[in-house]
Amino acid sequence: MYSREEVKQLKELFWTKFGQFMSLHLSADEDKVNWINYKTGIKHLYFKMDADKRQAKIAILWSQPDVGIRDLMAEQFLQYKAMLHDLLGEEWEWDLNGADEYGKPIAQIYKTLDGYSVFKESDWAELISFFKPRMIALDEFWSSAKYAFDIFK
Repeated sequence: MYSREEVKQLKELFWTKFGQFMSLHLSADEDKVNWINYKTGIKHLYFKMDADKRQAKIAILWSQPDVGIRDLMAEQFLQYKAMLHDLLGEEWEWDLNGADEYGKPIAQIYKTLDGYSVFKESDWAELISFFKPRMIALDEFWSSAKYAFDIFK
């Protein structure tokens, strides 16, 4: 069992290494980008990556507190569903009426990878191989689709 400090240090080390690895890649718009804290430019809309002792997850997540706006954002993403899945090369799960770990309403489109741990360095290559192409594809998607979301700024 890891202490809270060991958990924090291992996760920081993984995300630092991932960030260093990804820093070699420019965005679809040829800009330098912080891949770990990707900025969509839309309040309450995130591209989120997470990894723990059992699973890795990458998601488009929106936590807009207003249910009407959250639903409008969902409709907008549904308009781009085919393009998103085409760029990703796979279908992702859609949870448009979910909640986060604190019970706060969220909507998300996500993909998980089970059976790998951020706490095992031997799994890091697999985790990076999971996150890298999907994050690059999300960036390519956002490069084209972001203008349709300007109304939510």
